[in-house]
Amino acid sequence: MNVADYILKFLISKNVNNVFLITGGAISFVVDAFSRNKKIKYTCVAHEQAAAMMADAYSRVGKGFGATMVTSGPGAQNLVTGIACSWFDSVPTIHISGQVNTYELSSNNKTTKKVRQIGFQETDIVSIVKPITKFACQLKNPNEIKHVLEKAYFIANEGRPGPVLIDIPMNFQREKINLKMMNAFKPPKIKINDKIENQIFKIKELLKQSVRPVLIIGGGIRMSGAMNELENFLKKVDIPIVTTWSGLDTIDYHNKSYMGCVGVYGSRAANFAVQNSDLIINLGSRLDTRITGGKPETFARTAKIISIDIDKHELNKKRGLNIFLKINEDLKYILSIFNFKLKKFQFSANNQWKIACKEWKLKYPNVKDSYFQQKKYVNPYSFIDLLSKKLSNKDVIITDDGGHLTWTIQAFKIKKGQRLFSAFGNSPMGYAFPAAIGASIANKNKRIICIDGDGSIQINIQELQTMVANKLPIKLFIINNNGYGIIKQFQELYLNKRFEASVSTKGVTNPSFKKISNAYGINYNEIRNNKDINKILSKVLKTNKPELINVIINPDQKIIPKLQFGNPIEDLSPLLSRKEFKKNMMIKLYNKKSKNYTEAN
Repeated sequence: MNVADYILKFLISKNVNNVFLITGGAISFVVDAFSRNKKIKYTCVAHEQAAAMMADAYSRVGKGFGATMVTSGPGAQNLVTGIACSWFDSVPTIHISGQVNTYELSSNNKTTKKVRQIGFQETDIVSIVKPITKFACQLKNPNEIKHVLEKAYFIANEGRPGPVLIDIPMNFQREKINLKMMNAFKPPKIKINDKIENQIFKIKELLKQSVRPVLIIGGGIRMSGAMNELENFLKKVDIPIVTTWSGLDTIDYHNKSYMGCVGVYGSRAANFAVQNSDLIINLGSRLDTRITGGKPETFARTAKIISIDIDKHELNKKRGLNIFLKINEDLKYILSIFNFKLKKFQFSANNQWKIACKEWKLKYPNVKDSYFQQKKYVNPYSFIDLLSKKLSNKDVIITDDGGHLTWTIQAFKIKKGQRLFSAFGNSPMGYAFPAAIGASIANKNKRIICIDGDGSIQINIQELQTMVANKLPIKLFIINNNGYGIIKQFQELYLNKRFEASVSTKGVTNPSFKKISNAYGINYNEIRNNKDINKILSKVLKTNKPELINVIINPDQKIIPKLQFGNPIEDLSPLLSRKEFKKNMMIKLYNKKSKNYTEAN
């Protein structure tokens, strides 16, 4: 067979059932191989950025491995934002880019090495993506294709997962290869952690010594495939639980131990629990500043922090956070060993501590009753709350960035079995909708709930055609505040309400989403106030067709609560009265005044 045929054979062996692509001259020979292989399909998309985001979501929710194919130059360049989504959120994906013929490469001749371009659309994509991939290389010999693909796949999935890219010159794609003559990739031997038993017993001892323990669950649980191991761990260890945004869908909202999301946009209950704790067990969160606040030294400052992470660099950041016990290990492995070695071990936190945490959850809900009484516009907290009640435990919910992402995280009540995610680390505008397409295709054209913004949807709005052409029953909710709400809140806080480039009077405008829906033949609905929510949701969730729902919210809608820079995360804005605040604190208050810093929105 030739190289192109071998690539498809390899992808099939790795459970890649669908490839997201845009064809072009430099990738044409690989794409042509689909005509000879009916065991794998491709989806034509309208933009390569969207293809990479589709592949990202395909890997997150499906049993397979997300893949793209693109042509050289601008085709490969357009992948970058989507690849970065997979890089920062530890998602394994493979990207295959076509390249000009080897004899057209500027690197092929001593006299042309410093020439910017020889072949048409020649671009050194490998150098461009190296900082945001685990492995990127250009194929140097057709007979190396087996070794390179196997190596790329292994690296994408070992340790902390991530994206890989292989750049294949056009003349190599049609070269005949001898399978018997090709070398396989030999994975390196896995180093055995000889300290793991001691580490497990250390966790046990620290739990027994603690009075106010808290468990933080991050995205690493799902990325390591440790959901069953976590469930068994929670049967043994009964302590208050908080999640990060990427860990939100690991635990049922109504679990008796669950307090909410922690951090800058977290719930007061979760933040009070973490900040008053004397022991933190951190499973798979990198404890970035969206969790700790802008001053990491104020985070869980009286607690001993146990942090388990596959990435040793995350454990050794030394940015003011003091980690008492660092365990550089795969979560699935360490939880399975913990559950096995400590079969009879049972731990339940102090009753007084558990009661205090439950009282915080009841006293400080993110969704207040008063929000439902709002007459004009839709309240986003009310909308997300009602949407979460109507969805089944099998639904996949994908949201984009900014205000609508934050309202979703703060108000959505996860049911066991649901998935809810975004590109949390990179957080680009335009992720959610193509990701919804990738997730739907990964799950055999299943219904996906996409929560987008009026600004974000326009970044990849061209993929409406991809949704329609593939008859995907995606429910696309556009939370429409006619501008960039999270930026407006930032400008109000730090820039004296100078709303430059964030509102309709300053250049940010929307098209008619109704006319756009009609142009693509998509059902259109509009929710203009709280009274309409139930009726419209009941209607659109029943259909097996794509739906676009324009949800009109107040242009001045705020994110509540939110941390103001310099404050520790227990002191969210709008600030509680000092009397009430002090009643919630079991540790010494943090009184150091912040320097005049600002943080990103």
